Amino acid sequence: MLTEERSLRTANIDRLSTQAVLEIMNDEDASVPGAVRRALPAIAQAVDTIVEHLRQGGRLLYVGAGTSGRLGVLDAVECVPTFNTDPETVQGIIAGGPLALTHAAEGAEDDRAAGYADMVARHVNERDVVVGIAASGRTPYVIGALEAANTIGAATVAISCNEPAPILDLAGIPIAALVGPEVITGSTRLKSGTAQKLILNMLSTATMIRLGKVYQNLMVDMRATNQKLMQRAQRIVAEISGVSSEEAGRLLEQSGYEVKTAIVVARLGVSPEIARARIAAAGGVLREVLKDQE
Repeated sequence: MLTEERSLRTANIDRLSTQAVLEIMNDEDASVPGAVRRALPAIAQAVDTIVEHLRQGGRLLYVGAGTSGRLGVLDAVECVPTFNTDPETVQGIIAGGPLALTHAAEGAEDDRAAGYADMVARHVNERDVVVGIAASGRTPYVIGALEAANTIGAATVAISCNEPAPILDLAGIPIAALVGPEVITGSTRLKSGTAQKLILNMLSTATMIRLGKVYQNLMVDMRATNQKLMQRAQRIVAEISGVSSEEAGRLLEQSGYEVKTAIVVARLGVSPEIARARIAAAGGVLREVLKDQE
């Protein structure tokens, strides 16, 4: 496997100075975006599929073990405050369960039946998209999850840093990010993990853009759950509506701290109730609501 090969460039890394170690790691990391770029056609296909299924009320389920599973959970969790998604809409599922997020559970990844059973337990259906994540491309837990998803009729995506790989063969949309041997042989939390993180960023962010949760480059569906986020919401409303910061704060309070609603109230001069109705009629796409003013 490519991810298990030794790198000749780092064969003597244990003899280098600290600065030199960091430089060679940085050089190796610089190659990762190129590997991801080569996978963009498959990533775009995955995004379009995810958008289609979420519009039908489906879910996006990331499945992985170890580092891959933790990255999936991280991406899923961040969708809630950033895009105001329901926690059920984007989920991260890790072999070994929640304890595996903070404690190594290496044996859990070998349980193929558990991957299958976890999909059944989550009531995966044909509206869902299951994304299997495994740097090696052959983690039994992920293979079991993809097999279950295929049997049920869900859409399937696989992210691997090896090719060929069993999970790529199982997925309707295979994504191969071939980053090459790791700085420390087999330590796929390094370049492979970085590639997976970049791809997951793309899958969730591009999906939410397509679903209308971003206006220009502003997160207009964000959930303002703390002081920092409330201030961000205030800046977004002021920026798009052309009102003062104080007026933006008043509009947000009037609109239940719904950013889109506050913007429509300001731009169209309607009540929050009418603003919500217009946003809903536009499928949640703020640009569509404001198109006559652009």
